[in-house]
Amino acid sequence: MGKQSSEYFQEAKKLFPGGVNSPVRAFKAVGGQPLFIESGSGSRLRDVDGNTYIDYVLSWGPLVLGHAVDSVQSAVREAVNLGSSFGAPSPRELALGQELQRRLPFLEKMRFVNSGTEATMSAIRLARAVTGRENIIKFEGCYHGHSDSFLIGAGSGVASLGLADSAGLPAALIPETLVLPYNDSEAVKAIFQHHASEIAGVIVEAVAGNMGLIPADRAFLETIALLCEEHSSLFIVDEVMTGFRAAYGGACELYQLQPDLVCLGKVIGGGFPVAAFGGKACYMDQIAPLGPVYQAGTLSGNPIAMAAGLATLLGLGVNAFAEMEARTTRLCQGIQGLAKKYQLPVQVQWRGSMFSLFFADKPVQNFKDAQSANYEQFANFHQLLLTKGIYWAPSQYESNFLSLAHTDRDIEQTLQVIEEVFRKIGGRVWES
Repeated sequence: MGKQSSEYFQEAKKLFPGGVNSPVRAFKAVGGQPLFIESGSGSRLRDVDGNTYIDYVLSWGPLVLGHAVDSVQSAVREAVNLGSSFGAPSPRELALGQELQRRLPFLEKMRFVNSGTEATMSAIRLARAVTGRENIIKFEGCYHGHSDSFLIGAGSGVASLGLADSAGLPAALIPETLVLPYNDSEAVKAIFQHHASEIAGVIVEAVAGNMGLIPADRAFLETIALLCEEHSSLFIVDEVMTGFRAAYGGACELYQLQPDLVCLGKVIGGGFPVAAFGGKACYMDQIAPLGPVYQAGTLSGNPIAMAAGLATLLGLGVNAFAEMEARTTRLCQGIQGLAKKYQLPVQVQWRGSMFSLFFADKPVQNFKDAQSANYEQFANFHQLLLTKGIYWAPSQYESNFLSLAHTDRDIEQTLQVIEEVFRKIGGRVWES
């Protein structure tokens, strides 16, 4: 860590809990101290000490086009010049909403909010209201934001800090969240068999990104969808992270899903705080002012954020996505080859432009598998990458991301660095 970053961090600790405004940024899971970033451009970050890094965090996913992209910057400047916020409807909300609906035809109606937490929290409130039931099913290691109902069996920063749950959860709320193992169809069948009349909905990441990158089995998702339909529970897909990341049309396109409700975020804001929830009109029409389910937000549909989100999506065409996906595959297959060369038990898992790495000897299919991976080895790996100019997610339980701005040269340089790191921490060269 550079001198300037260290000085900033010491000052930050006087103001913010742990010196940060979101826990995983503190690097507590991998050791060391966080970098303070001065600027970003394309695929690169520059810290306050003048060091540059190839960035695979990308603001935790939203920057699918890269940092400081001209088209997004121009759209934001144009919007700012017309006013920062109106607290009233604007044409930019319509434009972004229509683009989302074009890409996700099942999205009959939607509501813009300001964070993924707001989107998922509002979706389960709606599910409880329309079904008259209280229980929600979620899955171990899936992180759906930090509302009370979701901090039970959560992944992401909660797992990184070694916390099973969070302090401050009302005891009465805990039984209303039913937590099952991810990718376990039999567990889903069993709980519906005994509690179907109490289940308002099931929320799931179709490609989990908050216990590392773990794709769902198709049969697992089909089981959830069928049981929800059979028992009039709402099927909710959390695409805050995977929306327009796991595939051109997100994980719903990848798995050919048509959920009752979907939650979106990150990419649809292009680096600004935007999220949304939506789905079937018969459910969304229960949201105020049409129905009795109250949800509101002073800055929801903010015109600047809407402009950034629309410019981002318009820059992410089918060909652009295919290009990113090809580079992601090249990077991940390259890492797999290097792990074999240096006899390291490494699992690399990816979908679309998302990927993660586990020091484990078998594929990771659920949170228990992720927890059994070698976290100390991952921390060592992360620290060595950082010293060589690669900015990797500072937790084994977080996904990494690739952007349209990443070049073949970036991939080549990253693989060269990873080979140096694997050579240092690995065993003898594999003799094929």
